[in-house]
Amino acid sequence: MTFDLPHPDFRAALAAEPVIAVVRAPSIPDSAALCAALAAGGITCTELTFSTPDVVPHLRAAVAAGHRIGAGTVMNAQQAKDAIDAGVSFLVTPGLRPEVAAAAHEAGVPIVLGALTPTEVAQAVDLGTAAVKIFPAKAFGPGYFKDLNGPYPGLPLVASGGVNAGNAADFLAQGALAVCAGTDVVPPDVVAAGDWPEITRRARVFMAAFKPSA
Repeated sequence: MTFDLPHPDFRAALAAEPVIAVVRAPSIPDSAALCAALAAGGITCTELTFSTPDVVPHLRAAVAAGHRIGAGTVMNAQQAKDAIDAGVSFLVTPGLRPEVAAAAHEAGVPIVLGALTPTEVAQAVDLGTAAVKIFPAKAFGPGYFKDLNGPYPGLPLVASGGVNAGNAADFLAQGALAVCAGTDVVPPDVVAAGDWPEITRRARVFMAAFKPSA
């Protein structure tokens, strides 16, 4: 079975660098500096979420600085359009959001729709997702990805929620295409404080555990 999903280049980039830092913070002092700190630690793809107040200027600043940026927790078409106008490379939703998918397709921007059950995974495919975010991944653990690969062989799955340095490699070993690094790497208080050296340190620790041979 093969899946005719859009944006193969997006998936190839994920496969090559399979970690997305997902930032949920009450404030971001400097989004470009945050992304640079993550990149210094080996994580070059960052998702800034709409759970951060007034996130669009932060998206725009990080994109302008040349970082690979996605917008997360996109809940409606207006948020999708605002993020796309800011220049993001991809959109991510926590669940199935048909209007967000439609806005992404209209703009030619990859979308990663959130799902958990096999039925929701199939619906995400029908909505034209570029990959499927399994959230919360910790609910069923790495083995769930191997289970999903039974009926959906080769479907690109992204593990999100509860992924940390201790289990990230297991998710990939069990069939995930990529993982999302959240509070393990970008704790909200550390981001809000602008402690970029600590962000770099955490990213390095995550990547060292993720790629022991590196």
